[in-house]
Amino acid sequence: MRLPNVVAHWNGQSLARQFLLAGGFVSIVAIAVVGAFVASLIEEAVTRNSAASTALYVDSIIAPILPDMTTTEKLDESVERALDETLSQGALGQRLVSFRLWRKDGTILYANDKKLMGQKLQPSDDLKAAFSGKMVSEFNDIDPQEATTLGDAKLPLLKIYNPILQPWSGEVVAVSEFYEVASDFERSLYSARLRAWLAVAAVIAGIFALLSLIVLRGSRLIDLQRGLLNARVGELSHLLKQNRALHERVHNASQRTTALNERFLRRLGADLHDGPAQLIAYASLRIDSPAILGAQALVEKREAEVASIKMSLQEAMREIRSICHDLILPEIESAGLHEVISQAVQRYQERTGITVDLLRSHTDWQPSPAEKICIYRFVQETLNNGFRHAGGAGQQVLQRLQDDCVIIDVIDKGPGFDLASVKPTSLGIAGLRERIESLGGGFSVLSGASGTTVTISLKTSETEKS
Repeated sequence: MRLPNVVAHWNGQSLARQFLLAGGFVSIVAIAVVGAFVASLIEEAVTRNSAASTALYVDSIIAPILPDMTTTEKLDESVERALDETLSQGALGQRLVSFRLWRKDGTILYANDKKLMGQKLQPSDDLKAAFSGKMVSEFNDIDPQEATTLGDAKLPLLKIYNPILQPWSGEVVAVSEFYEVASDFERSLYSARLRAWLAVAAVIAGIFALLSLIVLRGSRLIDLQRGLLNARVGELSHLLKQNRALHERVHNASQRTTALNERFLRRLGADLHDGPAQLIAYASLRIDSPAILGAQALVEKREAEVASIKMSLQEAMREIRSICHDLILPEIESAGLHEVISQAVQRYQERTGITVDLLRSHTDWQPSPAEKICIYRFVQETLNNGFRHAGGAGQQVLQRLQDDCVIIDVIDKGPGFDLASVKPTSLGIAGLRERIESLGGGFSVLSGASGTTVTISLKTSETEKS
């Protein structure tokens, strides 16, 4: 596996898993290093103490036998026999495999291997250290040349160089070198090593477990916070997308509303021109007629002409009032949602004489003034459209709550119409759609042979109140 892949795989792991892997490896290395170090210290201490005990024991047995080593260059036969008997009998004879007595110049004064007695050898480093007054001990560290003299038995041996001191001066006058069978010592040393390794492993494992517990708790907390943060970021991203879409809708709706307002003004001008203006123009022309101004005009004709002019003007006034009535909203600033809907339905019923079924569900939502105007115009326009195209058959206004939205349906039981046939320039449906979408609401129309349903929805939790 390539290094970049390994790094990428490692970075992909959780913090807790990274700690467990890295911490476990470091703990194993620490157990090996610290365990080996502690075991070596224990082995050194145990070997030194055991060797000191053995050396003291041997020294206490052979010291009384030895002559004055400051003047003796060779042991006489009686001393040799005493040493032979002492070192070959009893518990000491069972424990000692080899024994040598060295003089400072490297001469072997005594050895249980008689062939070595009298030989002068080059002193080893351990022998030199012993002549300097330091006891030297080694466990199972046997020189290959020495192994041939000790026999082929694979026994655990403790080698000891013990300095022999002159009693009254403390001077090192000789060194005893002996090899002790250390089976019990080996078992004790093995047990001490095992306990040391177990203690080190237990301590490091306990520390690692405690740190792992802390890291795991921290990792779970980090993962929880990361999950919450990701969820929050997701929510904010979703809201940002919604905000952008809403901003785009509002922007487009604002542009379309400007065009619709212009078309509405043209239609209003056309209504005034084709209705009241024509009637007033007709009345103006009739005022100049001979029946009014002519001196010879009959009274009956003049009165008939005046009556016709009066009718024209009255019709013009009715049309002007009707147009103004549709343009002027009732006092809805302080009204609630139910009152706004009721006023729109009531005005429609007064004007047309059609009965409308009104069903409303309870809500504490208070719409803003812009939303109130939107709701009033929606109910007004859809009821008027139902009257013009369906004769007001089976008209209903339903207000309900669904998923934090106020939904208003205006229904009729007319023959319906083809939605594809509605022109984009139509002021009715297009104006309603633009008005609703500019507030962030939804607008839909369903029409068929059984009737038409026009629906708007406004969110109660995201709209701004003014």
